[in-house]
Amino acid sequence: MSGSRPRLVLVDGSGFIFRAFHALPPMVRSDGVPVNAVFGFCNMLTRLLADHTGTHLAVIFDAGRVTFRNRIDPNYKAHRPEPPDELIPQFALIREATRAFGVPAIELDDYEADDLIASYACAMTARGGETVIVSSDKDLMQLINGHVSMLDPIRQNPILADDVLAKFGVGPEKMIDIQALMGDAVDNVPGVPGIGPKGACQLITEYGTLEAALEAARTGVMKPSKRRDLLVRHEADALRSKQLVTLSCDTPLPVPIDELAVRSWDQAVLAGFLDAQGFKSIRARIGTERAAPPPEPARELILQPGSMAGFGPYETITTYAALAAWIDEARTLGRFVIDTQTNTLDARRGPLAGIALALGPGRAAYIPVGHESGEQLPREAVLGALSPLLVDPSVLKIFYNAKFSLHVLAGAGFHDVAPLDDAMLISYAMGAGAHGHGIGELAELHLAHKPITLNETTGTGRNRLGFAFISIDRASAYAAEYADVTFRLWEMLRPRLRGEKSLAIYETLERRLIPVLRAMEHEGVKVNADDLRAMSAEFERRMAEIERDVHRLAGREFSLGSPKQLGDILFGELGLPGGKRTKSGAWGTDVAVLEELAEAGHELPARLMDWRQLQKLKSTYADALVEEIDPSTGRVHTRMEQAVTSTGRLSSTEPNLQNIPIRTEEGGRIRRAFIAEPGRLLISADYSQIELRLLAHAANIESLRRSFAEGEDIHARTASEVFGVPMAGMDAATRRRAKAINFGIIYGISSFGLARQLNITPGEAKLYIDAYFQRYPEIRRYMNETREAARINGYVVTPLGRRCYIPGIRDKIASRRAYAERQASNAPLQGGAADIIKRAMVRLPRALRENGFRGRLILQVHDELLFEAPEAEAESIAALAKQVMQDAASLSVPLLVETGIGRNWSEAH
Repeated sequence: MSGSRPRLVLVDGSGFIFRAFHALPPMVRSDGVPVNAVFGFCNMLTRLLADHTGTHLAVIFDAGRVTFRNRIDPNYKAHRPEPPDELIPQFALIREATRAFGVPAIELDDYEADDLIASYACAMTARGGETVIVSSDKDLMQLINGHVSMLDPIRQNPILADDVLAKFGVGPEKMIDIQALMGDAVDNVPGVPGIGPKGACQLITEYGTLEAALEAARTGVMKPSKRRDLLVRHEADALRSKQLVTLSCDTPLPVPIDELAVRSWDQAVLAGFLDAQGFKSIRARIGTERAAPPPEPARELILQPGSMAGFGPYETITTYAALAAWIDEARTLGRFVIDTQTNTLDARRGPLAGIALALGPGRAAYIPVGHESGEQLPREAVLGALSPLLVDPSVLKIFYNAKFSLHVLAGAGFHDVAPLDDAMLISYAMGAGAHGHGIGELAELHLAHKPITLNETTGTGRNRLGFAFISIDRASAYAAEYADVTFRLWEMLRPRLRGEKSLAIYETLERRLIPVLRAMEHEGVKVNADDLRAMSAEFERRMAEIERDVHRLAGREFSLGSPKQLGDILFGELGLPGGKRTKSGAWGTDVAVLEELAEAGHELPARLMDWRQLQKLKSTYADALVEEIDPSTGRVHTRMEQAVTSTGRLSSTEPNLQNIPIRTEEGGRIRRAFIAEPGRLLISADYSQIELRLLAHAANIESLRRSFAEGEDIHARTASEVFGVPMAGMDAATRRRAKAINFGIIYGISSFGLARQLNITPGEAKLYIDAYFQRYPEIRRYMNETREAARINGYVVTPLGRRCYIPGIRDKIASRRAYAERQASNAPLQGGAADIIKRAMVRLPRALRENGFRGRLILQVHDELLFEAPEAEAESIAALAKQVMQDAASLSVPLLVETGIGRNWSEAH
């Protein structure tokens, strides 16, 4: 998209606003008005004006929450939460800021911003021009074609038709049908229950359109299946959903396109606006001409000598002689960066498409090996030449996100790539919680450099924070630069590990965990899809029964998924007490409101809570997990993210297996769907009360340490000491109160929170908490000292030495500061538990090998490890896991691990 044609740039104003608000800490101007979103919006707009102005430009806003779609379906976007209080006064200021920069701010009553964007794009296409939509919202991707593209406002990457196809499996022209089938829980677009992205893609690929798929289901052309039944039952929902997600080119244009021609800002107007907000830094940098707007002030940069050295040009290796020269130099240096490129985001299945190498700052090259046109070396020849280097124990292999590349290299036959370093994990070991650890963010933070993105002059593609994704013709500069950036980051950060007392965390935990996690992701866990489908059907039946009960109690039918209709029933028609209206005028019906009503003995809200719980279990697990099963293995391969959380805990994604309910009957049923292969068993090994044990250790609580050492019931001991009752013959209710306090204190529970858990008054709960701290003053002292250390240093330290940064600990807003203080108290305990289980995970694979076991570690969920093993090994592996996990750390209290064995996860747990 280049040349002399007119080019219209349309900014999704709402996307800019919320990105800006959530990216920046609270800011207020002199009169107390919050302005963090305004400040971030101005920075994003100046960056846009510098790089992507075009010939015509406008920012498009939503005029209000109610639009013509609410006449199609009253439930549409009905339960979207109200904007935060700090954001509401900034909406008008952001529109004023847009106009101050000389850019039209456009909105239209009864229409969404997306509809205006669609109509302006269609109008510009009719003129023979092109349109760039600055947004990453999937709802707008249906507009992409040869004349319309999108631009990710954060990564500055173009989003073209190929990108939509790669992500969703269909082109932009089919996105409406895909979305109509999938639905959208956030916007209350119903879709067809049980059909997720993969199922929707399969249907549209096979039948072409939503209507054709529905007809095939209705007429019996489609083979009998649960999916066909769902399509027939929810045909009306699907067709209504298509109406809701379709953007129209017929929306009236409030401002003619000719009036959107780019113009210079009025210097006096802009300066006056910036001065009024107190944006001195922006005011000081703006020039007098539109062509040179200020650079974006991202954050304080950590600069080192040489960090501003030039990036590129880079070499593309297409001859054996050049490849041999690079390999020889890498062997001489004893280290090199390697970055693998694939044509899929699933590293386990992505074939190797290219390799980038770096030998030093500015010394990087790209080797195309599988997907590019033109001259290139054969894949097998490249792999054969690199093979000795990859397994040479004297040559260090440096990666950014090594686990991804190890998946790719394993697919190419390399299973023992070592030794290795990982620039991403070096950064994470030093600064969990301090900032993100994506390669782009680290480059800007440490190198004062923004890595290139591919545009129409260099190809098309994107980088996913280190998960490389390349489907382009000419990727040399793009891939080589990431290898170059990786080397510079490694060279800068690696020496700082010792000085920042993070060397042990990196060397003994994070680096050694990489191959363990890669193996776990490769193994996956087997899931019984039939059980999940049966469970989904049962949940749907029970939801229908509850729905009938609720309608009977309400005296009429209404949509249980509509907060507005529910509020009208509860507080308008039934006249239940305690109703409060939100700023939009609707009754509040969140879970806290329903719990209060249910506790007061009202049956309808209690039944509705049951319905919501089943709905969540059905959509989040019973239906979604079926979509995540790999058809080639019959297993779910979750991805364990190693550099995400602020405490060192691993994060499970795609799918998330860490939030399956543990203590409910339905959660146990979902775990029963996770099964062992025939002839094998699952073994669960779970740390018992590890955070409470860490609290007794860290706070040096002698009575709790003694109780743990003697193997006493810790909750009964606490109840005895706090409430003054003997342990012998203690009733269950008293022990339950002590248990709630024990675990609540770890997470900074309030008297209101404890009152809700125990169904008592906040006053009674406060007396319990006060009595607890009176009996254990060491805990209050520990918490106060930990919070003070966080205020002084900006971080807290786990027992194994990990630094966990607490960014909000000095926040001026009391509520956010209080939240950060609770984080500070808990982070050493949660982070300590994470460190201990990571140490066990590092040691267990070797222990299994040394004992000749064929069993494998396949999953980690919080304090629990799950193994799969031949039946004959199960008892021995359970005993070995217990020993290794209990020996993972030496504390002043013993660690205890409970094990179980079964044919499914629930049985083992």
